[in-house]
Amino acid sequence: MSTSSNNNNDALDQPASSVNTDGVQPISLQTTGFTFNHTMLRVKDPVKSLEFYTGVLGMTLLAVKKFPDMGFDLYFLAKLTESERENLPTGDDLEIFAFRQRGILELTHNYGTETKADFSYHDGNQEPQGFGHICFSVPSLDEAVAWFDKNDVEFKKRPEDGSMKNIAFIKDVDGYWIEIVQADLMG
Repeated sequence: MSTSSNNNNDALDQPASSVNTDGVQPISLQTTGFTFNHTMLRVKDPVKSLEFYTGVLGMTLLAVKKFPDMGFDLYFLAKLTESERENLPTGDDLEIFAFRQRGILELTHNYGTETKADFSYHDGNQEPQGFGHICFSVPSLDEAVAWFDKNDVEFKKRPEDGSMKNIAFIKDVDGYWIEIVQADLMG
């Protein structure tokens, strides 16, 4: 990979096989070691959300950060491989492991929301639109759909619906959309 100059900083050219379009810049060497670690969703009831993300989507809870003086807790989950589950660190090493990973889901619970019958968070897909969805890649879309049906998961879109075939959208317990894709059907 060659280096180039980007705003007086040394930078690496984007990989030749990556997609290039307007706005794509060289990779600044100042970002070496940066990892996209997590995205955060606010949840009404952490127990129901943890049941969904661990029981239906098979995620593992790696860390919990409690901030009672500020009125919220944070839950950090990951979808681990079998090898990662078998070799998961413990104690403080587990939290360090969590914050070195890619694709962590942080669930934020603000105290009291779970007892408010009419409370809900904006899912980002209604006006005004903003946040859209998270996505899980699955080995078999058909088997995943059957699993979601067995677990009474609400669908926003089934794979056969609409003009975008071979993708599904399910909803979590707070109504956030989760795209479900099978990689080899996306080409």
